[in-house]
Amino acid sequence: MGNNNIRIIKYIYEGTKTQDGAGVSLTRIIGGPELNMLDPFLLLDEFGSDDSKDYIGGFPPHPHRGFETITYMLNGKFRHKDTAGNEGYLTDGSVQWMTAGRGVIHSEMPEQTDGLVRGFQLWLNLPKEKKMIEPSYNDIDVKEIPIVEQKGSRVKVIAGTYGNITGPGNSHTGMLYFDISVNSNSRISIPIDDGWNGFCYVYEGNIFCRKELSIGSIGILSTNGVFECRTESKDARFILVAGMPLNEPVARGGPFVMNTKNEVLQAFEDYQLGRLG
Repeated sequence: MGNNNIRIIKYIYEGTKTQDGAGVSLTRIIGGPELNMLDPFLLLDEFGSDDSKDYIGGFPPHPHRGFETITYMLNGKFRHKDTAGNEGYLTDGSVQWMTAGRGVIHSEMPEQTDGLVRGFQLWLNLPKEKKMIEPSYNDIDVKEIPIVEQKGSRVKVIAGTYGNITGPGNSHTGMLYFDISVNSNSRISIPIDDGWNGFCYVYEGNIFCRKELSIGSIGILSTNGVFECRTESKDARFILVAGMPLNEPVARGGPFVMNTKNEVLQAFEDYQLGRLG
């Protein structure tokens, strides 16, 4: 690969098995006891099961304020609805990019009762000056997500730019979100802006970025240089996500993420008084 300025994996964590919504089984990768957040990323959940009991309860109506949710479905079908009358449909390979802004009450419910449901939900913090913007949605069909194919690898560009190809995800701060497949005994190099925090999470096979990162592990990257990895005898798939840190205070209260405790208390009051969404 020949680049001396290569990002290294500083830390490796395993996710925590938990439940959310109405009993949906998932793995909390960011937002748990080991890794509370990685500015600007507040939470990363992986959900996946072919047993409907693990997902059929879905996520009934619940509020959000102050951040964006990015839901990427590898397999399965979920329907989104909110109290403003918006509705979206997530299918295999699609993405819903929701900007909660000043507040939204929505639900995410499975549309299938058997078969595999698998995907990720990422929470991306909003900067202080944009926490109370109008809510918005970007439902991204799988056909809208460009794929960069090269020898030994395949990159789905959900957000950010790779090889002069820009993805459809439109964040309020600089970030990239790639779903990457690397064939056995192959290598890949991905430029990332210096100063951005980044991570890779392996969900099939294992990769080597000076350190080995196996399935179900998240690797937190150093903040300068390009990302490079290789595979050995097996194919691998992983998500690579990086973003510009906000370096702002974070106050969290369940589904609300603001800058101060008083702002979180105000969000709860607004929700209880019906001012949200």
